[in-house]
Amino acid sequence: MKPGMSFFAGWKGWRKFKKLDWEWRNIVIYSESGQDWHQFSGLIEHLNGPLGHKTVYVTSDASDPGMSRQNDNFRALYIPQGLFLTIFFQVNQSDVFVLTMMDLQNLQLKRSLHPVHYIYLFHSMGSTHMVDNENSFDHYESLFCTGPHQVEEIRKREALKGLPPKHLFDYGHPRLEEVIAQGAAYQGGREAGQPATVLIAPTWGDSSIFNTCGAELIGILLEAGYRVIMRPHYQSNIRTPAAISSVRTRYFEHERFEYVDQMGETDSIMRSDVLVSDWSAMAIEYALGLEKPVLFIDVKRRIRNPNWRELGLEPVESSIRKLVGEIVSPDALQQAPAAVERLLTDPDRFRAKMRELRDNMVFRLGHSIPAGAGEIARLADEKAQARRAAEDE
Repeated sequence: MKPGMSFFAGWKGWRKFKKLDWEWRNIVIYSESGQDWHQFSGLIEHLNGPLGHKTVYVTSDASDPGMSRQNDNFRALYIPQGLFLTIFFQVNQSDVFVLTMMDLQNLQLKRSLHPVHYIYLFHSMGSTHMVDNENSFDHYESLFCTGPHQVEEIRKREALKGLPPKHLFDYGHPRLEEVIAQGAAYQGGREAGQPATVLIAPTWGDSSIFNTCGAELIGILLEAGYRVIMRPHYQSNIRTPAAISSVRTRYFEHERFEYVDQMGETDSIMRSDVLVSDWSAMAIEYALGLEKPVLFIDVKRRIRNPNWRELGLEPVESSIRKLVGEIVSPDALQQAPAAVERLLTDPDRFRAKMRELRDNMVFRLGHSIPAGAGEIARLADEKAQARRAAEDE
């Protein structure tokens, strides 16, 4: 979108929001990208339907699927990145504000000058204290946690830094539930005599697989006879497009190579037999959801918090590796094919192990959406009641 059109679209969206009555400002949801729609859609359905709550969905992505949703209790507004999104954040008046955006208040988007209750939904099962900034979650009233490890990490930081305790809700991980259901319903599978399919889906950043050893790794796996799917993180195509393009171009015409760039698609995940990753939290969802193994390429840790060791807690991205797969050094990529073969030798045993592991790691497995929507509605009702009481004084 041209700068002038983006400015006008932001102004238009901001004006629409300002004209909304308070009944529409009770629950406001913000999405940075349409890639996040799957994080919100189930909650919105439950809020608008069984709970009868109105919701306003503000997105900075004109192609966000939420923009086309039709429901009497739902309105979608488009405010792109820029001046009016900054204004929207700084002066919006609402009861609860739900988002999956980290680092509220730390970067250009700040908390409102008005008393708003901010709810953060963790969009992955990863830990909170290594991959993310040290203070990424400090400026929210409520955090909807996926599992006990996140609760322990947040509480430890609060105690260590003298921070006021947040409301931590045992939410769970709807995305994992979707993956479990999709895996159970999937009718495909590798036919006898066909090569296994290896999905390479790392995190983003200068030290990730595709930015360091991706080209060599793909070549080794193709030479070993595997099918290989390259699935970069969408941030990689934004931040380091040349690196992704270089790897893709090198193997694009190979008959057993495939490129996928849609974060929301699941077909490549379902068709794969094993995942190759690095420090991506997607590896946790893949192993626990599809009950399939993961080969970790031990590239340099992606660390945004240099003080992560202060908590004395090993990040789940690290601790889970030997539970769900094997680790290969980027200096020993020739070992990758043999590792893949070992990981595929006893699938029944691996599946049983993953079911036990996820029961201990994830809150409310199978029930996260209704519980989460109910908690959002409760917080919104509580905040509205307090607002009305203050207005009556």
